Amino acid sequence: MSKEIEVPELGSVGLLRYGWRQLTSMRTALILLLLLGVASIPGSLVPQRTQNPIQVGEYFKNSPELSKWMDRLSLFDVYGSPWFSAIYILLFISLIGCVLPRTFEHFHAARALPPVTPKNLDRMEHFSSWSPQGDELDKARAWFKSKRFRVLEKDGSISAEKGFMRETGNLFFHLALILVLLGISFSSLFGMRGMAIVNVGERFVNTTTSYDSLNFGKLFNENNLPDFALTVDKFTAKYNVVTSAPEDYTLDITFAEQDLNKTEKRTIKVNSPLKLGNTSIYLQANGYSPVVTVRDSKGNVAMQGPVPFLPQDGNLRSIGAIKVPDADPQIGFVGSFVPTYSRSGADGAVSVFPEALDPRLLLAAWLGDLGLDSGVPQSVYRIDTSKMNQVGLKSLKPGETFTYPQGSLTFEGYLQWVNIEIVNDPGKNYALLGSIVAILGLLASLFTRRRRIWIRVGKSVEVAGLAKNAAPGLENEMAEFVAMLKGEK
Repeated sequence: MSKEIEVPELGSVGLLRYGWRQLTSMRTALILLLLLGVASIPGSLVPQRTQNPIQVGEYFKNSPELSKWMDRLSLFDVYGSPWFSAIYILLFISLIGCVLPRTFEHFHAARALPPVTPKNLDRMEHFSSWSPQGDELDKARAWFKSKRFRVLEKDGSISAEKGFMRETGNLFFHLALILVLLGISFSSLFGMRGMAIVNVGERFVNTTTSYDSLNFGKLFNENNLPDFALTVDKFTAKYNVVTSAPEDYTLDITFAEQDLNKTEKRTIKVNSPLKLGNTSIYLQANGYSPVVTVRDSKGNVAMQGPVPFLPQDGNLRSIGAIKVPDADPQIGFVGSFVPTYSRSGADGAVSVFPEALDPRLLLAAWLGDLGLDSGVPQSVYRIDTSKMNQVGLKSLKPGETFTYPQGSLTFEGYLQWVNIEIVNDPGKNYALLGSIVAILGLLASLFTRRRRIWIRVGKSVEVAGLAKNAAPGLENEMAEFVAMLKGEK
C-alpha cells in the first residue's frame, strides 16, 4: 500500500512570491497590454464626459435605460474608471518587474568578456578550415577592431562578439514604455483640462467660474491655476470657396499674465497654441452667437445679448436655444442660425457657406416652464418642450423683429465665438521623451544583429560563427572575414 505524498503548504510568503512571479512574467505583461488596448476601444466609440458632455446628455435623452447601465460601467468616463485604472496599474507594475531585473542582468553581461572559443568549432555554423599562413591572428585582430567587435584572445584563439545593442534597444523600449505610463499618470493626477466659449470682444479670466467645462486631476490644486486674462479681439477664418473647407483660423487676442494691467498682443492658430509653462491655450472650434433683444408685452427688456449656437455641419448651420426665465410667463426659443441662407427641398433652410454672407435666424417660440428651477442639469443648446406650448414661428434677417402675443424678439445681428481649450499637462514632456526613446530602442532592436565569431590558429586555421536568434546576414559577413584572412580581398 503506497503512502500518500504530502505536499507542503505554500504559506503566505510563498503565495506572494508565486503571485509576483506570475504578475511580472512577460506573458502577463503582453496580456495586460492587449487588455489595455481592448479597454481603450469604448473610449473611442462612446462619447466621454471630459470631451463631449453635450453628446453624453443626448445619450441619456435618447436611451435613458441603456445610458444608466453604460454609466454604471463607466463607459462615459473610460479612462478614469476603476477597471481601466486597475489594468493600467497592473501593467505598470508588470513592466517594472519584467524589465528591471533584465536590465541589471544585461548591464553585467554587457561588461563581461566574450566566452572562450569552443573546443569543437567544426560543430558550429559557418565553419571553415585551411592551412595557416602565419598572420591570420593579426589580420583577424585588426578586422575585429575595425568592425568594433569585443574580443577575448586566449591560447592562440580569438573570440569576438557584437550586437549587444539589440538587447539594449529592447530594454530601452520597455523602459521607455514605463516612462510614457509615468508621464500619462502624472498628467492625469496633477493636470487639468477646461473649455470655454468666448465671443469676439469678450474677456476671459482664468478662474474656475469662467469655464463651460472643467476637469481637474485627482491631485490638482485649483489654486495653482495660472493667473492670466485674455480678450478676444478678432477671429479670422478663411474657407475654400469651392469645397467650404477651412484653410486657416487665426485668433488675435490681448493677453495679460499675473499683472493684469500689463497687456500684450498675441496670436493663436489651430496648430500653434499659446504656451505658459506647462499650460497651453488651444483654439479648438468656432461658430456664431446671434445677438437678440427679448421684450415682454409691456416693452420691457427681459433678455439682451449674444447667445452661442452649436454648429452642426461644415457650413456652420447651428442650433441653439434662447431661454428667457425673467419673462412673465417664461418663454424659450428653439432656433437655427444659417450663415449663408439657402433652401433645400428635403432639409429646408440650410447654409451653403461657412461665412456669414446672408445670415438668417429661424426660431420657434415656446411658452411655459423652462425647468431651470428643477435642479436637473440642462444643455444650454436645448429646451425640453414636452410641457410647453408653441406660440409662433419666424425667419429673421438682422434688424428684423419677431412679434408674438406675449412680447417680441429682435435679431440685432451676430458675433463670432471661439472655443478655447486650456490644458495643464505636466507629464507631456516625459511622455514625449518616452515615445522618442521607445522608437529609437525599437529601431535598435529590429536592425541590430547579435553574433559571435571565433578563430583558432594551430595546425590549421579554424573559423566559425553563430548568429543569435537566427539573425540573417552572418553568412555574408563570414564569407568576407574568411576572404580577408586568406588574402583574397
